[in-house]
Amino acid sequence: MTLAEFKQSPWQKSHPTYKESALAISPAPEYASSEVLVASLYRTIGFDSISEGGVPKAGRDLESKLRKLHDKQQAIPDGAILDADAWSAVLHGVLESPKLPNQSSKRFLQVTPLVPSLSVFSGSARLSSNSWPAGSLVRRMAWLGSRDHDTALSLWKELFSALEVGKDDDVFARWLEQETSSWGASPKWELAKVDPQDVANFSIDDFEGVPFMPARQFASDLRAIMRAKPSMTRRQWTSLLEAILRLAAVSHITWLCDVQSRIWRCLLEAVDGNGPSGTEDVRALIFPKNPQYMTYGGKALHGLKDKASAYLTARLGINTLLWSLEEAGLPFHGSLSSSAGIAQLYTHVRENHGALDATGMRMTFSDLREREARALNCKKGIGANILEFSRHALGQRQTASQLLSVKEAPTRTRLSLAQEAIRG
Repeated sequence: MTLAEFKQSPWQKSHPTYKESALAISPAPEYASSEVLVASLYRTIGFDSISEGGVPKAGRDLESKLRKLHDKQQAIPDGAILDADAWSAVLHGVLESPKLPNQSSKRFLQVTPLVPSLSVFSGSARLSSNSWPAGSLVRRMAWLGSRDHDTALSLWKELFSALEVGKDDDVFARWLEQETSSWGASPKWELAKVDPQDVANFSIDDFEGVPFMPARQFASDLRAIMRAKPSMTRRQWTSLLEAILRLAAVSHITWLCDVQSRIWRCLLEAVDGNGPSGTEDVRALIFPKNPQYMTYGGKALHGLKDKASAYLTARLGINTLLWSLEEAGLPFHGSLSSSAGIAQLYTHVRENHGALDATGMRMTFSDLREREARALNCKKGIGANILEFSRHALGQRQTASQLLSVKEAPTRTRLSLAQEAIRG
């Protein structure tokens, strides 16, 4: 790819150095509720053979199977307790999760992800084949929030064990996992392999030297709630996990937006022959010390929009600069995953700012910023997706049915309904 090709479609392909950075927002977030995050996490960590795009079809297949077995009380799969009508009542009553207002006319199966097997046919971000893998974002956060690869892998294995339904889970969770598995062709629940290319760790110096890092706080909180699991019912623990995931994921994305904006501001100074030079100075400037992205009692969305817009400007600028260095025959061969690597980029830009001016880098960036004004204002594309993700991950659920306007029914009510369904 060349600078000219980048100018034609600046959002389609990033410069390899930028794309491979640990500070890149990957995977790019879109719509996801807290339940989508949990369901996708189940698939990412324990059902590696299930693609996000195949989930809606699995739900339709199960619905079709239950309709064919309607009124046939003897047609009960091996290992199951309920007949088709009773199991359908559980899925559409006890476990039903609210649909969005724009989904009211669409027929698909959506249940709350209490146990792993439910995620086989429910909980994808989209009802199409190109749904984004929300669980991969959680996995990346676990790695970025850990000191090194081995520590992250240990945390990941602990989380896998906690998500599994075992003998220490309550009787309803154990029954539900068995019943769900009996009614569907669920793949084996086993720890999925982690491709090193899909995860990244910060350098030790940055991990220890950066005062605040949402991913690091997330890893700490995750260990705490796993220790608390034996004291709760499965429903209570899943609710706590959802709360941690939704807050940590939005905080992590917003923090990355903030960091990239700070990197770009320093790069602009380097283009003028100025800017920070030492690793310590760079670390102090690009990583926020005490950020306040979501103040209690305040409106969060406006501030998140500002961060997303600043990130888009930074992404456009950083990629323009990297491709301009390529155009000038002065490519940067370092990494943008650490303060040390970014400091090297600043030095490289300062030493070659004349060559960058010769390529018209500033004019190219100015033209792109003007042409992509709607995208930079989060009216479409990546910025709009980030805001949609933040809104649905953090905000109160908007539902198509007024009867399901409360996000979660009380646990006692759900358990009593489940007991009636089992007895029936």
